[in-house]
Amino acid sequence: MEEGTKRKVERMRKPFQGIWTVISFNWHFFVLAFGLAILLLIVANGLGSLSTVAHVIAVLILATTSISLLVTFYVYDASELYSLNWLNELDEIPKTIVNIHAGFDETSQLIQQHFGTTQLQTFDFYDPKKHTEVSIKRARKVSTPFPGTTSISTAKIPLNDITIDLVIVFMSAHEIRNDKERIGFFAELNRITKPNGKVVVVEHLRSTMNFIAYTIGFFHFHTRKTWLNTFEKAHFSVHSEKNLTPFVTIFSLSKNGTAS
Repeated sequence: MEEGTKRKVERMRKPFQGIWTVISFNWHFFVLAFGLAILLLIVANGLGSLSTVAHVIAVLILATTSISLLVTFYVYDASELYSLNWLNELDEIPKTIVNIHAGFDETSQLIQQHFGTTQLQTFDFYDPKKHTEVSIKRARKVSTPFPGTTSISTAKIPLNDITIDLVIVFMSAHEIRNDKERIGFFAELNRITKPNGKVVVVEHLRSTMNFIAYTIGFFHFHTRKTWLNTFEKAHFSVHSEKNLTPFVTIFSLSKNGTAS
């Protein structure tokens, strides 16, 4: 990406936008954590021999919540995540791009800016009966759809076979909790992708680093083993795998038989 274009992309996001977004969509977790810690500190002196235990638990809650917020700021505001520079490693500039999300779209404008005049189609696979996380419901209420966004089922993408150069699934495929549904979704991505096309998947993993960052929240993510199993059963090969930060993994997928 040229330096001028990079600056335009970065200006599209406001300072602290990432951390504020995460807090606003998951505020109940933070209210519960800080409320419980404050309550423990208030009642600790009346607990006798258990006072020290209450203080320790309160400090641990405050520490882990603070770490979570710091990591969130690092990933979503201070890293290269939204610069999209990780797309510069593609073998060639794609002519046709599909961006697929679960109803909260922070990337279509950035992708369009990054690639300039490249044809971009955006799809939203959210199904309230299947994808029930309260955070994504809140996100959808405040999100403005990218012009031309089409709602789809994970079971059917309304595109012809082998027509797309690049598919991007950014921090959304983990919302597909059912293994069979997720594999079917990636099989659809395989169907629409050209023989030499790529599917780029950006995700947190259920890993040690994300446990340190988000404690039990890391259960919302899938393991690396789960992702690799999904890709394999959908007939993809992992063209490349990189950690953008210790907390975010980017998989670049090729159709089987086309990985270089």
